Amino acid sequence: MSRATTGSAYAVVIPTLARDTLADCLAALVSATGPRPDEIVLVDDRPEPEPDALDHPLRVLGDLRARTTVLTSGGRGPAAARNTGLRAVTAPWVAFLDDDVQVGPHWCDQLAQDLAESGPDTGAVQGVIAVPLPGERRPTDWERNTAGLAQARWITADMAYRTAALKQVRGFDERFRRAFREDADLALRILDGGWRIRQGRRTTRHPVRPADRWVSLRAQRGNADDALMRHLHGPDWWQKAVAPRGRIRSHLAITAAGAAACALAAAGRRRAAALAVLGWAAGTAEFAWTRIAPGPRTRYEVTTMVASSVLIPPVATWHWLSGMWRHRNAPDWAEVAP
Repeated sequence: MSRATTGSAYAVVIPTLARDTLADCLAALVSATGPRPDEIVLVDDRPEPEPDALDHPLRVLGDLRARTTVLTSGGRGPAAARNTGLRAVTAPWVAFLDDDVQVGPHWCDQLAQDLAESGPDTGAVQGVIAVPLPGERRPTDWERNTAGLAQARWITADMAYRTAALKQVRGFDERFRRAFREDADLALRILDGGWRIRQGRRTTRHPVRPADRWVSLRAQRGNADDALMRHLHGPDWWQKAVAPRGRIRSHLAITAAGAAACALAAAGRRRAAALAVLGWAAGTAEFAWTRIAPGPRTRYEVTTMVASSVLIPPVATWHWLSGMWRHRNAPDWAEVAP
């Protein structure tokens, strides 16, 4: 009996920015034992793709190159890129991988088993994510944040969805322009559609990408996505998604204390301004220490944590408030999807 007959045939969709990690991702996929994917779709999400940027990764595919299609999605983010890939596949299952992961040596075998064990009401099967951390020292703040992916629910770094379930909910919500919350939003809509999501056995390695000292500051853009999640799924969305609540309430309080200190000082109310400054300083110090304490405490890491901890609360507040305003009337994705 063929895999197509049993419904375990699958496609692999990988959104990419043509990073150096893509070749390693594809090499691991080629090397994995077990039933090969019927289709591989690489979706180049750079705004202006360079034609030869994917030449080396494509050569890595070997005999799987004949099953591979390369599409472009115009730099609209990973959600739109995955939808572009979804529209191109015909297999009953779609396994989404990020371009910076490396599947395990038996991934294809394990995926086939995960799919074969799925009942008719199973809409998705999640892979197990492993994040390697340095053994000779404590991990940095960025490394700990990446390590959190290993416990993340419904992460699309390795997630196999039933194609019919994806089409029922109109795919990923393309208003999530970053690789953040688009996976949780999709999973909640899949569950609301009456499907189940189960944990599989296959394992995928997610190395920590190099990052500069301001990466945590740029990550605060995700607060606008949290605002969209709140609008779409209610104020308790983080409980439904089994997601960390984050520190936005603390960031709002610290930012309010800093703004009050400036306003009171300008009004000549020095004592009140001093109290507000103390509140701001205490909140900022507590935030910085929670990030410094579990880390390696090198000079570079400590100075990075102190500087970024001063800047993160107002930046997070700005993105949260702007997201609340921008998405205040956002309809369900099914109402706006093409």
